[in-house]
Amino acid sequence: MVTPAAPEHREGWLALRAALWGDEAGNPVDLPEGDGNFVALEEGRVVGFAEAAVRQDYVNGCDNSPVLFLEGLFVDPGHRRGGGAAALVAAVADWGRAQGCLEFASDAEIDNLDSHAMHLALGFAETERVVYFRREL
Repeated sequence: MVTPAAPEHREGWLALRAALWGDEAGNPVDLPEGDGNFVALEEGRVVGFAEAAVRQDYVNGCDNSPVLFLEGLFVDPGHRRGGGAAALVAAVADWGRAQGCLEFASDAEIDNLDSHAMHLALGFAETERVVYFRREL
């Protein structure tokens, strides 16, 4: 079952965020509610999450603004291939349509082939590949 994230999901949500992003997950004080954040539950336990945002700025590969952007998606490895990711993405898509978005975008590391395959399976189409550079001043 997929539902909007709520305070009672905080512990499970934080654990899955840490599994996905490690130290980069940060430690948010509060679980964001109602802003494109959804959890997948099994017997009341958080087994997956999706975080999305409405971006007003340019999004690579998109022609419109605003754009619904999938910031993060993770399903516990023991619960994969059961439709959880698809249900989370469907909930995010419904939320994005209600926000007036016409396009749904996401990204993945260039070498994360599992993520590429998952995105394609969920109906996304690859639009471009980008390598970013930086230089200290």
